[in-house]
Amino acid sequence: MTKNVSLWKRLDEVSLNSWPALQQILFDGWILRFAKGYTKRANSVNPLYESRMDVNKKIDTCEKFYRDRGLSTIFRLTPFSSPTSLDQILEKRGYKKVDPSFVLYLNLKNYKPKSTPSAKLRCEEDINAWLKLFCKLSESSLELHQTHKEILRAISSRRILASLIDSRKTVACGMGVLEDDYFGLFDLVTAPQERNKGYGTQLVLLLLRWAKENGASHTYLQVVSSNAPARHLYAKLGFQEAYQYWYRIR
Repeated sequence: MTKNVSLWKRLDEVSLNSWPALQQILFDGWILRFAKGYTKRANSVNPLYESRMDVNKKIDTCEKFYRDRGLSTIFRLTPFSSPTSLDQILEKRGYKKVDPSFVLYLNLKNYKPKSTPSAKLRCEEDINAWLKLFCKLSESSLELHQTHKEILRAISSRRILASLIDSRKTVACGMGVLEDDYFGLFDLVTAPQERNKGYGTQLVLLLLRWAKENGASHTYLQVVSSNAPARHLYAKLGFQEAYQYWYRIR
């Protein structure tokens, strides 16, 4: 990781931009993100840059910010979080480590897929229509995704909301965000009855094709370390581990 630390830090920045919080505070190199509790990514402290204040006083202040909003205090940590001792300090304060995850990376400059998708990619302009489809495929309630909708609307970079169509049937969907020449993949889901048929692979391949046609040189995604099937799929497509991140929560 040391060799590419500048690239990985840039990936971390664009990934946060691509899944924006509804509010955030910059606090001595740390970014405090708030989004009504929807996902840990959008509701966590991200210690991105060099810190100068007393770390325990900073943690106390962060806890108050989240407590005042009725939220749990969550820290999202990476190998390059500042200060480097923060993980151990949080552990001593009773913060438990949860959801270790991987950021996976693929260089698109010379990328040539090994197969050609037979399904078709459809781009949705309407957030409401796409989110309704996402909830149907993921078997979740639309009422529980109103903050999700606000996050999608808050994305400032170019966004593609896509669905995969095969034999006139929608079998999968996903989202991509293009910032400069960095393309992030999010919200990838396949209909339960259509899984293990290669649709996840086709969806990613078509999104990568769109990204490359629109100037992307780098692509990334995030996956929980316990999700072995997804990691296997992405490895077959050429993604490699860039770095890990994890959360600390009281």
